Amino acid sequence: MHVLVIGAAGMVGRKLVEKLALDPALFGSEVSRLTLVDAFAPPVPPALEEYTHAMTLDLAAPGTPEKLVSGRPDLIFHLAAIVSGEAETDFEKGYLINLDGSRHLFEAIRHEGAKEPYCPRVVFASSIAVFGQPFPDRIGDEFFTTPLTSYGTQKAITELLLADYTRKGVFDGIGLRLPTICVRPGKPNKAASGFFSNILREPLVGKEAVLPVADTVRHWFASPRAAVGFFAHAARINTDDIGPRRNLTMPGLSALVGEQIEALRRVAGDKAVALIRHEPDSDIQKIVAGWPTNFDPKRASALGFQAETTFDEIIRVHLEDELEGKDA
Repeated sequence: MHVLVIGAAGMVGRKLVEKLALDPALFGSEVSRLTLVDAFAPPVPPALEEYTHAMTLDLAAPGTPEKLVSGRPDLIFHLAAIVSGEAETDFEKGYLINLDGSRHLFEAIRHEGAKEPYCPRVVFASSIAVFGQPFPDRIGDEFFTTPLTSYGTQKAITELLLADYTRKGVFDGIGLRLPTICVRPGKPNKAASGFFSNILREPLVGKEAVLPVADTVRHWFASPRAAVGFFAHAARINTDDIGPRRNLTMPGLSALVGEQIEALRRVAGDKAVALIRHEPDSDIQKIVAGWPTNFDPKRASALGFQAETTFDEIIRVHLEDELEGKDA
């Protein structure tokens, strides 16, 4: 199996590749060729060096999608995107990368298949940002997509393209609407949702964190470990079971910011909670106010996708995967 990971230097892409290094049959068949691509140099685990080709390329640059598809990968993970806050402030860049890059990739696959038969599995990282208000108490699988951010709009359009190109037999596509992934390791990024991780990650290592919204804000979460599980499962699943509705809302946990903080208190104590400083930010508050808060993802759950059920569990996953055996 030849696997292509676009966005391999990002958090989920990096963890997906690290998991593959531990489990060679992670995607259902043993990988014999691995291509990693990102705008920044993607890391290559030593266990995979023998058959991995890492490239630093911009998906939105002319000719890049064609170059990536020319090797005819059997499985393509499309994780490349600029995050929500940056897509909102840089309108042109958001559409160039999040929409145009995706469409050019899909077109490159179509043109490659016109030479001789070719139909790869494409797993696309979508987002719950495709949904917009007004919301029911729990968003079911039949709820329509009316995004209220540019990022959500770009993801929603790509979902439609994914379904149509799949219908036409260009590729076998699956779109995964990811919850906010928390606790994200590393440094804060430009995502408007970054504070959900910051208020846990920083206090756990004795650093201050800023909370820009009220602790009554509710949101939908899953851990990085669960996200890797989503993509690995999507690579293996029999897509006949999905049917024509190719975009799935992933399972997750609905929780208040206050519940996050109390979970932190239970795991790390009052000293950690005291490091959270409340500084309201009207721009972030406005973006977050338009996001969905709770889901009933029956289709994905029935298909075998799984996530955590408590925030204590999410924090413990972070401690196990990022801090155990390391200097804080």
